Amino acid sequence: MRDKGDYLFTSESVSEGHPDKVADRISDTVLDAFLSADPFSRVACETLVTTNRIILAGEVRGPASVTTELLVERAREAVRDIGYDQEGFSWRTADVACYLHAQSAEIAMGVDASGNKDEGAGDQGIMFGYACRETPELMPAPLFYAHEILRRVRDLRRAGDRAVKGLLPDAKSQVTLRYVDGKPVGCTSVVVSTQHEEALEQAEIKRMLRPIVEGLLPSGWMCSDDEFYVNPTGKFVIGGPDGDCGLTGRKIIVDTYGGAAPHGGGAFSGKDPTKVDRSAAYACRYLAKNVVASGLADRCTIQVSYAIGVSKPLSVYFDLHGTGHDVDEAKLARVVGEMVNLSPRGIREHLRMNRPIYAPTSAYGHFGRTPDEAADTFTWERTDLAEELRRAFNR
Repeated sequence: MRDKGDYLFTSESVSEGHPDKVADRISDTVLDAFLSADPFSRVACETLVTTNRIILAGEVRGPASVTTELLVERAREAVRDIGYDQEGFSWRTADVACYLHAQSAEIAMGVDASGNKDEGAGDQGIMFGYACRETPELMPAPLFYAHEILRRVRDLRRAGDRAVKGLLPDAKSQVTLRYVDGKPVGCTSVVVSTQHEEALEQAEIKRMLRPIVEGLLPSGWMCSDDEFYVNPTGKFVIGGPDGDCGLTGRKIIVDTYGGAAPHGGGAFSGKDPTKVDRSAAYACRYLAKNVVASGLADRCTIQVSYAIGVSKPLSVYFDLHGTGHDVDEAKLARVVGEMVNLSPRGIREHLRMNRPIYAPTSAYGHFGRTPDEAADTFTWERTDLAEELRRAFNR
C-alpha cells in the first residue's frame, strides 16, 4: 500500500464458518489439545473438511494421553461451537478420520536443543510483521472493518438476536476504502455474502445487514446503497464445507494484513511455536506494533529469515516507509534485537507461546486483536516495549 497519493484499496475477510476457517479452527484445536497435555508438544496439523467429512493429517510429537479418540471429540466440539448441525455438515454425524503420525526424527534433530546447540527453527523461511496508524489497533483499515463486520454478525447470531435471524455461519466480507494523501477517508463499496435459511430473500438480508455495517464504519464513511452488495448471486443457502471444500492455511492474507503488507507465504494454524512460520510472524507483528505505538514511525514493516535447525535469524530488516521521525532503521534493528531474543526459543518464551491459546486466533485475524490480560492471550498485540523504545531514542 502506498504512503501517499489518492487511490482505492480493498481487503476481504471470511467468517469462522467459512470452510477454510473451519479447517483452521480444527487444526488449532488439535494444537491446543497437545499443548494442554504437554507445553513442549510438536504439532503440524492439516485439516480438510467437505460434505460431512473431516480429515486430520500431519506430524506430531506429544504425550500418549492425546489419543485419536480425544482429537475426534475435540474436532466435533469445534464444529458444534461454530454452529454446524446441518444435513450436509454436522458435528454429530460427520465422519472424522485422523491420520496424524510421529514427527520426522530428522526434523526433530534440527529443532531440539542439545549440548551447546540452542533450539533451532522448525523450517526455513521469511516472515513479516506490519503496523500502521489507520486504526487504534494499528491495523490496515480495510481489513479491520472487513473483520469487524463478520465478527459483529457472528456475535449477534450466537446471541440469538432477531436482527440476524435466519443467517447461518458461512460468510465473507469485502471492504474498499478511498485514500487521500495516503489516509483512508471513506468507503466506496462493501460486499457481504452470508449463508442463510431458504426462506430469507436477498432484499431482506440487505435490510438486516446495512445498519450493522453502517454502525461499524466511522461516521459518514458508508458507501451508497448501489455499492453495497449483499449476496450478489441472489441466494446462499448451501454453505460451509457442504458447499465448498475447506483446507488449513488457505486464508493467509485474511489472517495477516489484508494485502496491505507482504506475507512470507507460510500459514499459521495447526503449528506449534517451534514453527517460525507462526511464532516469528507473531514476533514481527509485536515489534512493528511497538515501534508505531512508541511514536517512532507511522508505519513499520519488519522481515526476518531463518534456516531450519539454526536458532538465530539470518536477517532482520526494518522499513519505516519514509514515516520515521528521525529514526535510523539500522539502529532500530539493533535496539530491537537487544530487547527481544528472536531465536525460536526466545520468541516463544517472551510471548509465552507454549500454551493452549490458539483456537481463538483461527478466525477474524491473528493480528489487531485485543490482548486478554486474564487469559494471557494475544500477547503479541501488547505494546509493552513502546516506552523502552522511546527511551532508547531519547523521546
